[in-house]
Amino acid sequence: MKVLVKLGGTLLDGAETRERLAVQIAAARARGIEMVVVHGGGKQMTRYLAERGIESRFVGGLRVTSPETLDAVLKVFAGSVNHELVASLNRAGALAVGLSGIDAFLVEAEQMSPALGAVGRVTKSNPALLNLLTANGYLPVVACVAGDRQGQLYNVNADQMAVACAAAFGARQLIFLTDVEGVLDGSGRVRPVLTAAESRQLIAEGVATGGMQAKLEAALAALAGGVEQVRIAPGAAEGVLELVLAGGGIGTRMALGEAPVA
Repeated sequence: MKVLVKLGGTLLDGAETRERLAVQIAAARARGIEMVVVHGGGKQMTRYLAERGIESRFVGGLRVTSPETLDAVLKVFAGSVNHELVASLNRAGALAVGLSGIDAFLVEAEQMSPALGAVGRVTKSNPALLNLLTANGYLPVVACVAGDRQGQLYNVNADQMAVACAAAFGARQLIFLTDVEGVLDGSGRVRPVLTAAESRQLIAEGVATGGMQAKLEAALAALAGGVEQVRIAPGAAEGVLELVLAGGGIGTRMALGEAPVA
């Protein structure tokens, strides 16, 4: 079975949570699951920029990426965050390989808007490298940086990067491990199961806004791209990945039809 796990940057900011997740991912890989990891790092990026006196500006939830911010993206996302995660995974026994979208044109992008600077919209994902690595026992760990055929580099939203890679890789499941318990309904309770139609309704009614709206829209794009099931689950929960892979009742499960795949 092919699975893509997207790790939110907040989960990777502390060594304890990062190490715990690394152990779970390595264990799943050892059981024969072909897995790809995509990660963010927004919290680390904001801190890095602030330490250098650079203000972080956002438009529609996307970080405005000037040339100096793009330089930081490469140093933080594809540098420290990626390498610390790879080291944790290797320590846990996985043969992790650090990548970004620019490697072998894994993820291609174009400029989303001049107002956003070097923020990219994914145009294509090429799974050959992911297939090659996973088929030979390696664990690809992908930072959310992409490029184009002319050598331009782009900062890409990590959820969108995860969707593009999951669809191209042929992942059966896309698992978002986040810092929230799952998708909440209008009364503030976690919805254990959501159909695509119900997800759109939460967005239309203004129940899911901000980061959760973006997460649901990414999940809907993944389902439309052929991923059978999307899970949104709390990454800090004990044994979360094993529970999700076993179909356990944690977080929110999404699928296109009325009866999500177990």
